[in-house]
Amino acid sequence: MRRQLTHEFQNLIDRGRDRQLRLAVTGLSRAGKTAFLTSLVNQLRHAGIDARLDLLKSAREERLLGAQRVSQPDLGIPRFPYDEAMTSLEASPPQWPEPTRGISELRLQLRYKTRRARGLLGDTATLTLDLIDYPGEWLLDLPLLEHDFLSWSEAQLKGMGPARQQYAQAWQDAVAKHSADETVEESRLAELAAHYADSLRQAREAGFSHLQPGRFLLPGELQGAPVLQFFPLPGVGEDDRQALEALPASSLYQVLKKRFRFYQQHVVKPFYREHFRRFDRQIVLVDVLGALNAGPERFEDLSQALATLMRSFDYGKRSLMNRLFSPRIDRLAIAATKADHVTPDQHANLVTLLESLLAEPIKDLRFANVPVRAFSLASIRATEPREVESDGKRQAALRGHGLDGEPLLVYPGDVPAKLPEPEFWRRQGFAFTPFRPAAAGPAALPHIRMDAALEWLMGDKLR
Repeated sequence: MRRQLTHEFQNLIDRGRDRQLRLAVTGLSRAGKTAFLTSLVNQLRHAGIDARLDLLKSAREERLLGAQRVSQPDLGIPRFPYDEAMTSLEASPPQWPEPTRGISELRLQLRYKTRRARGLLGDTATLTLDLIDYPGEWLLDLPLLEHDFLSWSEAQLKGMGPARQQYAQAWQDAVAKHSADETVEESRLAELAAHYADSLRQAREAGFSHLQPGRFLLPGELQGAPVLQFFPLPGVGEDDRQALEALPASSLYQVLKKRFRFYQQHVVKPFYREHFRRFDRQIVLVDVLGALNAGPERFEDLSQALATLMRSFDYGKRSLMNRLFSPRIDRLAIAATKADHVTPDQHANLVTLLESLLAEPIKDLRFANVPVRAFSLASIRATEPREVESDGKRQAALRGHGLDGEPLLVYPGDVPAKLPEPEFWRRQGFAFTPFRPAAAGPAALPHIRMDAALEWLMGDKLR
């Protein structure tokens, strides 16, 4: 207990001196969180040796001396599996690291030379960097706090488009055999909830993103717990509220209502209170290319999911008191990942498309004078740009290896610079090809614009 209090006291001192930074990394499934964090740690560990970090000012000026991993402060949170991720990348053949399934953490200490007046180098200083990895799906649950069970249930069922509906059909057929007023055995409730969770997983595999509750997809330590055994109730709406509220506690409606409420109070709220409100800065990773590949309904679904996710943040400028006792996110990066899966001439379009997807949240942030910047990046570059000749013309292409190990030379197509028009979907001019990572060696991992993201997220702390 005394050691924990000492840690907390030291954290307060470091926050007051601006020597501690808590950087949260999130994104929906397949956005590349594990690759990003692995590359971030790897680049900082190789700083000043062989890492290519020209856009990180402290590295360019040779003031960043390096980074070391140290014990994380919260021993109750799983450690981010950096060593396991590097083992996958160094394997023969190399493999992408296994994605994390819940919250994890890693602490680095960065050593750098400070700048004095007139550009002279001063003493060395230390920045403690806490990296927190958590699923974006969990943020999709925060709007649940605005609902009660009936309004949430209605919203979920109304929000299903035709393509999404097909994955929910088996669950709807199963739940249609029961009425809101009947008593349903625990085993049957678990069965129906499993059907619903399976429909969410199938929808995610098909490219959908706006799926609730998020913990049904990534349950973590709640796997098998009754708190995850509820689901929307078809066939009822606001007009039925009075009759539904009069039903006995053992009825299907009342049991689902109770579990929904428990989920709000004991899963959603604690995550926000215990973890989310403690973050200083945030990067949101977005798989824009995967959504383009999946088609218009899934692309629109990603747009809705991102809008929901962005509403969750508590942004704002921080006073000293706020930094010490109630930190809020004061700088945001949004990044379109897998930029190495399109040719370099398409990177600018990837950024403007991402900004179009998040146009309304970005406007709100800028109105509140909160710094936000969009990037396209590849945490771990898997391809090399090339040119090929076709019909007497030179055309950009990518060279790499497919997931099956076969060598590939492809042109994925043009990325639209703004939200796609119907014509784009009719001709389907984009074909996203997944690539295997290049074999990792003792040198720093190859990347695209990781240094630009690092400069934005922490460069001001390394002056």
